Amino acid sequence: MEGFFQRYLSLYRPLITKLNDLMSTYELSYSLWQVIFYIKNHGASTLVDISNYYQVEKPTITRRVHRLEELEIVKQIPGKDRREKIIQLTERGEEIYKECRKKITDLEHSMMHGINQEEQITTFNTLPKIKNNIMKREGNKSE
Repeated sequence: MEGFFQRYLSLYRPLITKLNDLMSTYELSYSLWQVIFYIKNHGASTLVDISNYYQVEKPTITRRVHRLEELEIVKQIPGKDRREKIIQLTERGEEIYKECRKKITDLEHSMMHGINQEEQITTFNTLPKIKNNIMKREGNKSE
């Protein structure tokens, strides 16, 4: 299916712009939201956990976490190893998560307007399969 990636990428930028606008009230961007979302859904986590999940360099996640600490959305808690930084949401972070999650859900619903349930489910189930194929291909560079 020629042109698939172009169609996907043409959707990505406007979506990120919408999400950034939606979260600007909280001084957040989509990249900061990713950290909040990960911690909310995986519990207190290390910087390495988050960077591995999103396949982003650890210094990038460190900068995001520092910004979220400034906003009092996350805090560090002691780990087993003093060098290990464990991050969790603060009470304020939990509240902001709930408010943003509702706004994002509303945005998702509006973006799916006019798309029947079956098509929505197919798309929802297909995207992770595409990601998995990409990840398998990256793991096998000799192809």
